[in-house]
Amino acid sequence: MADTAPVRRMNVELARLRPTQLTVGMREVKYKRKRLRALEKRPGELVAFILEMPIRAVLGPGQRVYVIDHHHLALALLKEDFQTAPMELTADFSRLPMRTFWRRMQARQFVHLYDAKGRPQPLSALRKDLRHLQDDPYRSLAGFVRAAGGFSKTPSPFAEFQWADYFRQRIGQDWLEDHFRKAVAKALRLARHLDAARLPGYVGRKTKGCDGQMRT
Repeated sequence: MADTAPVRRMNVELARLRPTQLTVGMREVKYKRKRLRALEKRPGELVAFILEMPIRAVLGPGQRVYVIDHHHLALALLKEDFQTAPMELTADFSRLPMRTFWRRMQARQFVHLYDAKGRPQPLSALRKDLRHLQDDPYRSLAGFVRAAGGFSKTPSPFAEFQWADYFRQRIGQDWLEDHFRKAVAKALRLARHLDAARLPGYVGRKTKGCDGQMRT
């Protein structure tokens, strides 16, 4: 499949997946694991849940598969012992030399090289296994805020991380971890502020809820 070929859907072994970011929000992963377990006895709904936000991936050198969207769902599936999952293969860079591959990935904004404190890191910091990703609690906060309508889903690369950094500058981490629901309520208010207008998915209006519960 050429770089410009249409997206194709295929089942991929989850053990083959490699991350293109350094962190996830583990609270969000935990929520998705809970949803997967709740749907375990309803196969049709389970498949619909997975297909609702398909894992997007790129095929790299050595037939390695790199996740470029929905790391949280991919990790949740792994932790729940799923073996395969449907994915959207966005591009095939498998014939590129490794250095060219990573240049292409960065040019396409398929890589997010920031640690759990929002600090830039070198390419060598990327893990080879989704299960070794760091927890960034602000990424979880951003996910819950988006689910409550604080901002819209957008194709802008790593939009939730931009919101996570916005909240990181305005909400203390200790308070966030000890009072998550209150932090979500505060973040919903911050999301409507004009300071957030430059961020992808900004809506600037009243949100659906502020109880710290994830909604889909």
